[in-house]
Amino acid sequence: MRPRRQRMLFIGLVLVGMTAAAGFAYRAFQENAAYFFSPAEIAAGKAPLERPFRLGGMVVQDSLRREPGSLAVEFVVTDFAHTVPVLYERMLPPLFEEGQGVVARGRLRADGVFVAEEVLAKHDETYMPPEVAEALARGKEASGQ
Repeated sequence: MRPRRQRMLFIGLVLVGMTAAAGFAYRAFQENAAYFFSPAEIAAGKAPLERPFRLGGMVVQDSLRREPGSLAVEFVVTDFAHTVPVLYERMLPPLFEEGQGVVARGRLRADGVFVAEEVLAKHDETYMPPEVAEALARGKEASGQ
């Protein structure tokens, strides 16, 4: 094989490899991207079933239920317009409280229960993720509060 032909073959193989790597990276990003949805958007059917996303809002007061003998907890998240029940089977963060802001990452089941893989409580009195603050403001407007 001539050197010119070898170079062209090498360049072609490098381009094919780079294209394949970019395709795999794009697919992984799409599968792992966790979009944010509020309870109102979930109620409107905008959230995907069985695909990961983030749910944010306020934990409804007196909604926390623990299963005896396990780490499983259930609580309800609201944006003041709609609510979503959440199931979480790990230790809750120390700052988690009812009546406080929360962001959970997980999947929505067909029965409307959000199964969380991770729960993040706000870390101080002044911080709230912008998406959660906007969703709560929209929810308050919709409910007339």
